[in-house]
Amino acid sequence: MTNTGSILKLLATAFILSTGTFATAGSTEDQEGFHDLFNGQDLTGWFGATDGYSVADGILYCIEGSGGKLYTEEEYDDFIFRFEFKLTPGANNGIGLRAPTEGDPAYAAMEIQILDNTAEKYSNLAPYQYHGSIYGVVPAKRGYLRPVGEWNEQEISCIGNQIRVVLNGETIVDADIQEASKEGTIDGREHPGLKRPTGYLALLGHGDRVDFRNLKIKRVDVTIP
Repeated sequence: MTNTGSILKLLATAFILSTGTFATAGSTEDQEGFHDLFNGQDLTGWFGATDGYSVADGILYCIEGSGGKLYTEEEYDDFIFRFEFKLTPGANNGIGLRAPTEGDPAYAAMEIQILDNTAEKYSNLAPYQYHGSIYGVVPAKRGYLRPVGEWNEQEISCIGNQIRVVLNGETIVDADIQEASKEGTIDGREHPGLKRPTGYLALLGHGDRVDFRNLKIKRVDVTIP
């Protein structure tokens, strides 16, 4: 997408966000146009590492010592994803955006970090490895996670080249991924996933217990002249 196209798309998206008019997927929508990705009972609608996740009391959780890549059954291009999550001490997980089913989503797609920033073992990470960051590409602002064991609310907007992450009401990432990587990514690695226009949404468990609930998504359909 050209810079002009990206700007137009963002302006159109801002208008849509203000008016509440969206094109959405799914047959069941709430008043804002979001539909559930998780039915609260089982892993219907998901595929991949289904043996690495389980469901109890309306919570979808990554099994300690297991995990893996759990994909939505549908692919998404431009969308807003809302969810709640609860960390255990030292937990590490991620959200894959526009992900293929092969390769490491941190590079083949985009990975939004889900991490216990307060864990001592993570005290010397690179800035782009902490919670909410676009791994290897854009570091997130820190200091907005609630204490381990409490529920957090997060929203990820993935619209054209613009990625926005809001954690507990605070915007911690708001970046144009093409601008952020035009002179090379900050981790010095190739990230072909930055150019993917569509793909699956994925939970990326790294063997730690992380709980998720109220996973909802809304497609954003913006027509650029």
